[in-house]
Amino acid sequence: MKAAVLHAANQPLTIEDVALTKPGPREVLLRTAFAGLCHSDLHFIDGLYPHPTPCVLGHESAGIVEAVGDGVTYVKPGDHVITCLSVFCGTCPQCVTGHPNLCENTEVKMPPGVSRRLSWKGGELMNQFLNLSSFAEQMLVHENSMVKIDPDIPLDRAALVGCGVMTGVGAVFNAAKVEPGATVAVIGCGGVGLSAVNGAALAGAERIIAIDTVPSKLEVARELGATDTLNASNADPVKAVRDMTGGGVHYSFEALGTKNTAEQAFGILRPGGTATIIGMVPFGVKIELHGYDFLRDRKIQGTSMGGNRFRVDMPRLLSLWRQGRLKLDHLISGKLKLEQINDGFAALKSGAPLRQLIDFAA
Repeated sequence: MKAAVLHAANQPLTIEDVALTKPGPREVLLRTAFAGLCHSDLHFIDGLYPHPTPCVLGHESAGIVEAVGDGVTYVKPGDHVITCLSVFCGTCPQCVTGHPNLCENTEVKMPPGVSRRLSWKGGELMNQFLNLSSFAEQMLVHENSMVKIDPDIPLDRAALVGCGVMTGVGAVFNAAKVEPGATVAVIGCGGVGLSAVNGAALAGAERIIAIDTVPSKLEVARELGATDTLNASNADPVKAVRDMTGGGVHYSFEALGTKNTAEQAFGILRPGGTATIIGMVPFGVKIELHGYDFLRDRKIQGTSMGGNRFRVDMPRLLSLWRQGRLKLDHLISGKLKLEQINDGFAALKSGAPLRQLIDFAA
C-alpha cells in the first residue's frame, strides 16, 4: 500500500510502499477513506514532539472495514467507522472509572515503537503513530480504536469528528462542563478551536468570544456561534477580553499550543474561572503564571482528546450534525491527494486553512 512516511523531523514526507501484517487477534484491517491534516501531526514533523522514525503519521480518519482478526465482535467487513487515537481496553482503572481516553493498558494502547504492524523494505520496522497511522491507504488497528457509524454518513464529515471536532466540543462538554449562560473565550480558530466555539454555543453559553489573527477564521467563528470576535494581531487579547466582559470570562479554551496563548487563556479569566489548554504546547516548554492569580479560585487544566468516551460521544455529535446544530461543512478547507500531503502541511503552517483532508479515492 502507499503511505506518507516521516523519516526525520524537519524533512518532507515521502510516499512509499509499506506493508501490513495480517489482522491478529482483535485487530481490524481498514481501507482509509479520508484523513485530516492536523496541527498535532505537524508538531511531530517539526520535531516539537519526539517519536521514533521512520513512521507513518496521521490520526484523524474514517474508513471501511476490509477484514477482521480472531475474536473481533464489534465490526465486520463493510462497516463504516471513525478511528480514534483514544484506544481503550475497557478493564484498566482509568477505563472502568469513566476515563477510557486515558487507558493505561499498554498491550492495547501501545506506546511509540512497540507496535509491529507496519514494515517496509522487505521487513524492516515501520513505526505506527498513535496506534493508527492514517496517512496510508490501509490501517491495521485494534478493534477498540474505532466506532461504527451509519453507512449514509459522508466519510469526509465523519473523519473530522475523529479528532478535531471531538477534541474541541469534548473540551467544552466533558473537560470544562460549560453551563448555560456562561461567558466563553476561545483562543485559536482552527478546526479544534472552531469546534470549541460550536460546542460552547450548543452548551448554551451566553457570550462566546473567538480570538485569532486571521479574519477569515473569525468570520467562520461567527457562523459557528461566536457572539464576538477579536483580532489578536492588533489588540492585547487579555486586556480586550477583560474590558469586553467587565473582568474576564467564566471559561477559556486555548487551541493553538503556544506558551503565550496558554498564559493568555489564564489571564482572561474572571475569579472562579477555568482555562482549558487544548493545544499541544511544545515538549519541554514551561508555562509561567502569577501565583497571586490563583487566590480567587482561578483554575487551569489540560484535556486529552476532549476527555472523550468516543463510542458514545461521536455518534451523538453526528446526530447533532444531522439536526443542523453541529456545523461540520464549514470546517473543510479542501481535499488533497496523498501525493500532495507536503503542500497541505505547508499551507497549514501559513495558518489559513481550517481542515484539509486527504481523499484516498482521488
